[in-house]
Amino acid sequence: MQKKGRAGRPHGDRAGLQVALSTGGEPGTRWDPRRGGARRGQPGLRGPPACPSWGGGGGPAESREPTPAAPGVGRACGEELPPAARAPASAMAGPGDPAERCSCRNTDCLERPLRRLFEGLASGVAACPWPFVLVPLLLSGGLGAGFLFLPQRQANDIEEQFTPTGGPAKAERDLVRRHFPTNDSQRFSAPRLPTEGAYAALIAVATNGTSVLDPTAWEEVLRLDKTVRDPDYERLCARSDGSCASPNPLLSPRGDERPPVSGSLQFPVNGSVFLGAALGGVDADGGRLLSARALKLVYYLREDGPEAEDSRQWLHSFLRNISSKLRELHLSSIQVTYFTSLSRQQEFEGNTKSVIPLFSITYFLTINFAIFSCLRLSCIRNNVWLACCGVVSAGLAVFSSFGLMLFCGAPFVVTVANAPFLILGVGVDDMFIMIASWEQSSRKKEKSSVKSLLAETYSEAALSVTITTLTDVLAFFIGTWTAFPSVRAFCLYTGTAFVFCYVYTLTFFGAVLVLNHKREQGNRHWLTCMRVGVDKDQAENSCLYNACCVGSCSRQSSEPEGEHPMSIFFKEYYGPFFTNKWVKLLVVLLYGAYLGGSVYGCTQIREGIDLRNLANDDSYVIPYYDDDEKYFSTYGPRVMVVIPERVDYWNEAVRRGIESCAQNLENISYVDKNLSESWLRVYTVLAESSSININDKTQFFNNLPVLFSIRSSFAWDLNKTQDEIEASRFFLQTVNVTSAVDEKNLLNQLRETARQCSIPLKVYHPAFIYYDQYLVIVQNTVQNVAVAAGAMLVVSLLLIPNPLCCLWVTFAIASVIVGVTGFMSFWNVNLDSISMINLVICIGFSVDFSAHISYAFVTSGESSTNKRAIEALSLLGYPVLQGAVSTILGVVVLAAAKTYIFRTFFKIMFLVILFGALHGLVFIPVFLTFFGKFGTSPHNTKSENPELSLRNYKDCS
Repeated sequence: MQKKGRAGRPHGDRAGLQVALSTGGEPGTRWDPRRGGARRGQPGLRGPPACPSWGGGGGPAESREPTPAAPGVGRACGEELPPAARAPASAMAGPGDPAERCSCRNTDCLERPLRRLFEGLASGVAACPWPFVLVPLLLSGGLGAGFLFLPQRQANDIEEQFTPTGGPAKAERDLVRRHFPTNDSQRFSAPRLPTEGAYAALIAVATNGTSVLDPTAWEEVLRLDKTVRDPDYERLCARSDGSCASPNPLLSPRGDERPPVSGSLQFPVNGSVFLGAALGGVDADGGRLLSARALKLVYYLREDGPEAEDSRQWLHSFLRNISSKLRELHLSSIQVTYFTSLSRQQEFEGNTKSVIPLFSITYFLTINFAIFSCLRLSCIRNNVWLACCGVVSAGLAVFSSFGLMLFCGAPFVVTVANAPFLILGVGVDDMFIMIASWEQSSRKKEKSSVKSLLAETYSEAALSVTITTLTDVLAFFIGTWTAFPSVRAFCLYTGTAFVFCYVYTLTFFGAVLVLNHKREQGNRHWLTCMRVGVDKDQAENSCLYNACCVGSCSRQSSEPEGEHPMSIFFKEYYGPFFTNKWVKLLVVLLYGAYLGGSVYGCTQIREGIDLRNLANDDSYVIPYYDDDEKYFSTYGPRVMVVIPERVDYWNEAVRRGIESCAQNLENISYVDKNLSESWLRVYTVLAESSSININDKTQFFNNLPVLFSIRSSFAWDLNKTQDEIEASRFFLQTVNVTSAVDEKNLLNQLRETARQCSIPLKVYHPAFIYYDQYLVIVQNTVQNVAVAAGAMLVVSLLLIPNPLCCLWVTFAIASVIVGVTGFMSFWNVNLDSISMINLVICIGFSVDFSAHISYAFVTSGESSTNKRAIEALSLLGYPVLQGAVSTILGVVVLAAAKTYIFRTFFKIMFLVILFGALHGLVFIPVFLTFFGKFGTSPHNTKSENPELSLRNYKDCS
């Protein structure tokens, strides 16, 4: 079973989590106990990667000695093998061979045609490599021209990308706009806006625990207000009754109001003016305002008509100059934070720029890691250029795929900036698989032709790469079904990049392998390409001189590599330790604690994206959000309740029905019934007190002007024609909406209550557009994870036709996802569109870490479950650990990001790698010792020579 690794995991758990570096296994072979050894041409548990060198160099390729074959059960070297064992693989693939027939335990019927296809492709690449090098370069250059469209394709509108497509609040906003058009140059009212509006907001907080209403602090508030009210603002401000809308109800339009006397004002409503959103940190006695720690100033601008663009320019100017103006004011009694309607969007768009240096660091680390892994003590067999070209191949895939998507008009969202980290890891992983398979093929003396070498490499490695790429591409394209455009864009770009990465691996990098082989055959230096010769005098020089200038540290051909110390550790110490009965009991208890903590964390997970997380940590908007939450969170959104259809308001029964609906809405725990505002309720009281008959349609319409003379803003709450009221609205004041759970409950309760009303009602506030994500985020996450997991399991069933192994793959996927989701809440990560992306990606990792260990266990020929677990760990423990470490290395730089989006990517990847490795190295090996005896392959047999060492087993074919 092979499964592709992800970012930064060059040669760990990729391609079957290649068998420990020096167990004697040949890379690119699957251990098949039924055959008594390694089975060629099969994707699955592979030998060590070719790049790392633990023993020394060598000379030209043709001078190398055969290395030990894959671990398995078979005859010792020197014994004569039966004819069937000596026959070539093609001869054994006859239709009468049960091992080659299609069945639930065999997938050769799928692999053989693909293998032949790849062998044909390899022959073409080997025969003429230069076109396969140049065409990808030219294609990348052509498609890379699509980056010219990047400024046009950037789609970082927060509402568009991070709220669900087709959310109910968007339709409700359109309804409000249609029935209640705004006119912010003559009759502006902030609660009646269908959007947030265009505004600049400041929060003034009194220092030293004093009140902002104290004379000293109030004088500084007036100076601050005067500074903001420049001539351009007076020209562009939103107006009502001929003057600019006041930034705070306590300030006069002229900005010269004296501070209110303590106890002279009622709170939260003074007369007909609502002060709950204007003052914060209030100390009141019996409804009388005594003091307030904070005061909010909101300067609204016109966004209707030709002044809209000028208003935007004023806001830009405000953001550029406000910091310097605040310093010039020398404010000592108040501290000021600020925000504008453009701030959130501007800060979000700046996230991509902030992560560009991290891209550079990651690519630098990856290139150096690949070079170090491929570095050998041989100036001929050194694979430094292969490592560099593998990274270049991944870069070309990013360049080509992104350019193509930009050419096609796909929106480029900031979440797409996470994709290169994944693509780089996948490309480097594919590179190491190809190198490992190539090195294994080149060790066989009879494989002298470059065509035959590359054909065998492709027949082994390309099939694995094909299956894993197909799995990942399917998972990403399934992710495009989500309701969040930001997730769709990420999955579309990344899925396409995976396709290009796959194509370039089989063409560009395959051709580089051929050219590098020709260099080795010519005995040429890896750096200078000059011929390297060996004579007696040179051979007597130092080891370093010989390695750099002669060919290797020694004139002798490379010896079989010894067993790696980590493999010995897993076999001699780690495996026996975890198969001890008391340690196994401790592991079971540990898993119980892990599962219990994960389930508890799942119940505490916060849903939805916090808008403050879209800004950088050091942004000026963070202090504003903090002050707003601290001082102004008592009173939440002022919700608009719309009657969108014609009803007979003059009918008393209809009015009673509307009043009943209003009272039901006011009975919701998040609504303060004393702060509602209803034109119909006031009109009914007015009619009763003035003996006006409003039960007659004509009288109802004729007396409306009386109502409007009392409160002119009520005229804006009716959409009426000459003799009909097309729609009307009233307002509810929410309270104590302080968390995402409160926002979700508020929205659900309001909509459910409105739905049960006998009168058609719609509830709306601009914030509901963001609240809508709570309705679909869990559903979308479960849908995407379930479908992606299903695709993984289908592939697992095809590649690992063993029921027990597939059972443990399923268990690992579920357990890791539950663990990651639960521990997200402990690490302050919300379940939102950003974390949803990572959860879908992480399914593959949980498969990687579990499938290979469980497959090695069920195919082991050992007699007891403990010995089978030890053998599985000795073969695959180090590659699993190596893959986990290298993956974390690839994403660790994101931990330094100052943006929630990229830190979230790191946190979830870290949790998945940690829990995936924990399952692969601890939980599953222990659990298999309890249940593994039910899944032993009936073909498994014990070695004829129990004392035969894996490292001494030689390929005798």
